[in-house]
Amino acid sequence: MQNNSLNKKAKSWSGRFSEPVAELVKKYTASVSFDKRLAEVDIQGSIAHAKMLNAQGIISGADIRAIEKGLKEILAEIKADKFEWLLDLEDVHLNIEKHLTDKIGDAGKRLHTGRSRNDQVATDVRLWLRGVSDEVLLGITKLQTSILDLAEQHFNTIMPGFTHLQVAQPVTFGHHLMAYYEMLKRDAERFADARKRINRLPLGAAALAGTSYPINREMVAKTLGFDAVCENSLDAVSDRDFAIEFTAAASVLMMHLSRFSEELILWMSPRFAFIDIADRFTTGSSIMPQKKNPDVPELVRGKTGRVYGNLTALLTLMKGQPLAYNKDNQEDKEPLFDTADTLLVTLAIYADMLRGITVNKENMRKAALEGFATATDLADYLVKKGLPFRDAHEVVALAVKFAAKKGCDLADLSLIDLQKFSKLIAQDVYQVLTLEGSVASRNHLGGTAPTQVKKAIQRARKFISK
Repeated sequence: MQNNSLNKKAKSWSGRFSEPVAELVKKYTASVSFDKRLAEVDIQGSIAHAKMLNAQGIISGADIRAIEKGLKEILAEIKADKFEWLLDLEDVHLNIEKHLTDKIGDAGKRLHTGRSRNDQVATDVRLWLRGVSDEVLLGITKLQTSILDLAEQHFNTIMPGFTHLQVAQPVTFGHHLMAYYEMLKRDAERFADARKRINRLPLGAAALAGTSYPINREMVAKTLGFDAVCENSLDAVSDRDFAIEFTAAASVLMMHLSRFSEELILWMSPRFAFIDIADRFTTGSSIMPQKKNPDVPELVRGKTGRVYGNLTALLTLMKGQPLAYNKDNQEDKEPLFDTADTLLVTLAIYADMLRGITVNKENMRKAALEGFATATDLADYLVKKGLPFRDAHEVVALAVKFAAKKGCDLADLSLIDLQKFSKLIAQDVYQVLTLEGSVASRNHLGGTAPTQVKKAIQRARKFISK
């Protein structure tokens, strides 16, 4: 009989081998340093598996009672940071199983009946990712709420809308913010949809071919809250589509926040001076005392590339693998964990940061008066007077050229000057050349009119409160 120290280091599969694993290989192949974060879901899955084994008459009542009691004690040790993680035991699964066996004896050895680490780890990752998906959905809702709160304050604050980063037409700041609400709404749909495919049970597939024991996979699925079981054992243990899909959805969400960050950075620049971000989300310069740097949005922009890299890593990881499980799949966890961690903290900090933004309405309005933002309104005015749009376009282009030479806006031209370009122009033209008249005229579903922005905010609040 081996002594305790040797026993602690014994591999679950060591009987086949005539020499121990090299120390460098142990370090290279071990995953316990990062997969130990799966401990709670691993124990959750093991208890469900053990209950099924007992219900099917595969293990005794005494065994299940000992297993459940022992695993709960181990979970308490882990939460109290009193659990000793051993590199020699490779991963979270063997560490827990070995400690359980030390606690309860042979009953602990019976826990692994009818399963493999292959279907065990696939189950653990799905359980963990299901919980993360729920956290992400909650984080999206909180961020959307911050956007709605800010949009409601500025439903009628006028700013320039841009195309090609050139002043295009006036919009309201609230309307601009609501564009990001819509992006996040689509993001939430993607994560909710991906969750459906995450929430399928691989356990019972064993190593790759299933098991000869009379197991009840549906019982385990119901116990663990899975919607269904993975129906092909080979696919069940080797599939990582769900991780790729989650990371793809995360990449799109981070892309949206990176776009938002780019605008916040520009708007905070003295060249724009549209907004100010609260000091707690910014830093100074070690050499330039006047600086206030928008570090948070800059880092969001940078971390977006990090999440993209994780998606590429997962896609590359899977592209050359034959069925079924391969050791390569150990490399799925760190990119996935990093993506989840990055995404959750980004959502939280963004929601808080938006609550600390102050808006310079005057600068926004001043910028909207530059670049002939109401030119399209003048063209629309002429069309309503009977002029074909292409002709109206040409008339307004000439009027803009004239105003640019005079160094003034279209609204500053006299009626006599405007009538040089079309006799259809009358005194009422000045109603459409004002910023307020321009935004108010877009009074339809999806338009920038303040009344429509308020309605959009109301619909959004009702939607996210469901």
